Amino acid sequence: MSEIDKLRILVLAPQPFFQHRGTPIAIKLLVEELALLGHDVHLLVFPEGEKIDIAGVTIHRCVHVPGVKNVPPSISWKKIVYDAAMFFKAVALLRRYDFDVLHAVEEAAFIAQVLKKMFRVPYIYDMDSSLPIQIVDKLQFLSPLLKPLQVFERVAVRSSIGVVAVCKALEDIAAKHDPDKRIARLEDISLLEDEAPGDEDLREKYDLDGPIMLYVGNLEGYQGIDLLFEGFQLALERGCAGNVVIIGGTEPAIDSYRKKAEQLGIAAHTYFCGMRPVELLGHYLKQADILLSPRIQGNNTPMKLYSYLDSGKAVLATNLFTHTQVLSDEISYLVAPEKSAMADGMEQLLNDRELRERIGSRGRQLARENYSLGAFRRKLKTFYQEICLAIETNQRKRTS
Repeated sequence: MSEIDKLRILVLAPQPFFQHRGTPIAIKLLVEELALLGHDVHLLVFPEGEKIDIAGVTIHRCVHVPGVKNVPPSISWKKIVYDAAMFFKAVALLRRYDFDVLHAVEEAAFIAQVLKKMFRVPYIYDMDSSLPIQIVDKLQFLSPLLKPLQVFERVAVRSSIGVVAVCKALEDIAAKHDPDKRIARLEDISLLEDEAPGDEDLREKYDLDGPIMLYVGNLEGYQGIDLLFEGFQLALERGCAGNVVIIGGTEPAIDSYRKKAEQLGIAAHTYFCGMRPVELLGHYLKQADILLSPRIQGNNTPMKLYSYLDSGKAVLATNLFTHTQVLSDEISYLVAPEKSAMADGMEQLLNDRELRERIGSRGRQLARENYSLGAFRRKLKTFYQEICLAIETNQRKRTS
């Protein structure tokens, strides 16, 4: 057992915090669990977001940049501006505190590389996504730069003291960059509680008649909402009876997709709830008949998928590796990322309650066996024990 078993950790999380969506939720879980392990945890985030208190965690925010607000989840000029602000705030914190390790989420790994050279503090690269793939997927005109961008990613992996990957695809990428690197696959978990509090009845509120197909998440392009709507239009034309309810998304994104629904003639069966607290997720999933994940890009598993499975409801998802590294035909209904295939999946599930119940039950069993809070805690504890040992070894080398 390492003599250094409690660390002072600076978590660099380049996100608005807190917000009720995937990455901020995952960051909250991470710092909560690190604090429960007894570490002294500091969290540096963007200035936007709900102000919350987390036991055992000191939250710092970088400076607010006038005129820069509503920072989106994926890469953008707004995010780059706040990444720069985060760097300068991190420098100030490292001058003030004696940190043992940096835990750098996503592009913060590149900030951590510079900080490592300046302050000789090791960093962990928390890969929530592959940034080169994410950039090229969103900005396809940059596709010729994919290989050079992957070089930067490789250097970030190799310079780290360890890598946390949220799914097998990212674990494989990190291992390809550095086969000898210390890598932990730390999947997200179901966020459902044993009880599902809440009093908002979707059927009553929107006067719904027929099954509910529910999507939960942001409305960025990679999520495939256009594909979802086009498939739903085709399913309605075939005579299917059902409704699409969407939880999540910013007001501008909701306005844009509300117009899209009107253009496609599906507005009468499409409902936008806006954001809802994550604590109520189980309450809303319980009301659904089918859960939707129409994602068309990316290689990381959507965080919501674990809660979807745990709910025991049928999951309809695109047959892409972002889903299939967790999903299979046994526990979900997988379709090609095409509108006709999406319509086929909707039609089959809407008309076959027995099928919905069968795959939903299998999905719940998988989630409870493999993606529980207990499993997350064990993996995180083991990884950080290895980090403590590595830091101790490095300190001995420097003093010998």
